Amino acid sequence: MKLFRIEEFIHMKNPNPGKPFKQDILTRNEEPDSLGGIFGILEPGTQVPYHVHNKRHTVIIAISGEATAIIEGKEIPIKTHDVLHISPGEKHMTVNKTNTAFRYLGFFTFPSLGDIIEVK
Repeated sequence: MKLFRIEEFIHMKNPNPGKPFKQDILTRNEEPDSLGGIFGILEPGTQVPYHVHNKRHTVIIAISGEATAIIEGKEIPIKTHDVLHISPGEKHMTVNKTNTAFRYLGFFTFPSLGDIIEVK
């Protein structure tokens, strides 16, 4: 069992000011054999590159701020408390077009290493 307290992530300082930041919050070393998790900060004007996963499911939980997910070329606004599922094979990226940081929790099925392919 692991409890994630959103309040801690909302107020966490970004160790890479002005740049995206990700920190593992759930790894295979902690018991789950098919689920991983990260905490992420997407600073204003930054983005996660357009990419695809062949086998990985991803769930994004927006905990503060707003961003735009682009999935298969379609723009989808994401705001605080939204939950977004991305299926394997869906090309996607996240862009922060706002003036405030977008903070999120991301959970994904394994395999995660080697299952990310940048696309243009």
